[in-house]
Amino acid sequence: MKTAILHQQTCFGTFTLMADEAGLSSLLFPQEQENALADDAGPEGVILTPTPTPVLLEAASQLLAYLDGRLFTFDLPLSITGTPFQKQVWEELRAIPYGETRSYGELAARLGNRNKARAVGGAAHANPLGIIIPCHRLIGASGSLTGFGGGLAMKQSLLALEQQYRR
Repeated sequence: MKTAILHQQTCFGTFTLMADEAGLSSLLFPQEQENALADDAGPEGVILTPTPTPVLLEAASQLLAYLDGRLFTFDLPLSITGTPFQKQVWEELRAIPYGETRSYGELAARLGNRNKARAVGGAAHANPLGIIIPCHRLIGASGSLTGFGGGLAMKQSLLALEQQYRR
């Protein structure tokens, strides 16, 4: 399966978007992409296409609109793999409204077992599409900011952006 890559410059730095024939498969934050992809060398066994696909161009457009406060919900075909539990968590994350947050325990309760808050955190950590699947909207039970693939400063900035543009 071929993977196409697009590096998108934003006010937060350069994000790396990856897609295959089925849809968007990965979003790397600025500090992640520096470590993961040097000179567009893909992961072992992945063949990279030289030009961005329509899915990547649309994903980049929607990412920029989100970061400008003009887009509140992403509408993209996704191509992600995970366990059934991870996929449940990711769907619940997508249901958290723009500008709102939920605790790990609240999300676990929505899945039927409040005691699975740590498992929810693990699934959020495995999310390959941060921002698109908004794991930055998960917070600690006390309201504190907790781990995020893009870093806590990025998480705080994204939450502040959503508060600024919340309808």
